[in-house]
Amino acid sequence: MASAQQAKSPRIIRLLAALAAGACVFAGAAHAQQTTPPPKAGAKPAEAVPQTAPQAAPQAVPGFWDPRRRPERPDLSRLTVIRFLTETDYPPFNYTGADGNPAGFNVDLARALCDEIKVTCTVQMRRFETLVDALSSNRGDAIIASMAVSPQLRARVDFTDPYYRVPARFASRKDAVMPEIRPEYLEGKKVGAIAGSAHEAYLKAMFTDAELHPYPNDDALRTALRRGEVDFIFGDAISLAFWINGTDSGDCCAFSGGPFVESRFFGEGIGIAVRKGNDLLRQALNWALFRVWEKGRYTDLWLRYFSVSPF
Repeated sequence: MASAQQAKSPRIIRLLAALAAGACVFAGAAHAQQTTPPPKAGAKPAEAVPQTAPQAAPQAVPGFWDPRRRPERPDLSRLTVIRFLTETDYPPFNYTGADGNPAGFNVDLARALCDEIKVTCTVQMRRFETLVDALSSNRGDAIIASMAVSPQLRARVDFTDPYYRVPARFASRKDAVMPEIRPEYLEGKKVGAIAGSAHEAYLKAMFTDAELHPYPNDDALRTALRRGEVDFIFGDAISLAFWINGTDSGDCCAFSGGPFVESRFFGEGIGIAVRKGNDLLRQALNWALFRVWEKGRYTDLWLRYFSVSPF
């Protein structure tokens, strides 16, 4: 699952949208759409707490690391502490736990990285819009807050490799699920999307024969699908996954077709931000991300927080 939210510069580009089942699954997703696949341009997941209900089918776990491209281990002896900055309220990625301490997928991943690098790790929560300034003024060393890589942010910070992506997906009522979706399959179909979003732009560019219906927000969009006013809706797969499997949907709907991940519309991915020129920390985090994935710890974390796959 892009945080993916409204038009607040960085937040909008945090990735409209986390995640393909391993590097090969991600490649399969790209192939399925016959194209290529910001983030914080959508909305928060409907449910704030990690899901725990059992699934009938195995969950697809994301992975964006190529085992043939192992990062070199940098000189970690020069690192003694990493001060992570994260957002205050973007569950299940980061939120305040019952004990008052930072919690969530991003927080646990940060701790796993520090454990791999074998350095002391601190996590401080701040409002999202203050994170880059806090990093630039040396009030932290790295931002792990579902921040999408973008040209605008690259001018201010450096990023690690992506540690997840936020795909786009179609959802339909359960009695009209399609296993595969192509532009020709939706000719004349009513398809809803958030007005002004990257999802709407993608539909206009790629699904030209569909009947596009723009909506002002997620609630209106999902209500239209639930009531049968549109045949499909197209949006951020992470928030849709939580909605489909939450109480707000009334068990009405399901995903149709697979994920769409074209970077031109849906962003480069979610990365960890470090101060410009801090190559040692960036390389150390890239190395640790690969190790955490290689050891299966990333998979464990993903399954712990996301029992419903957005892929």
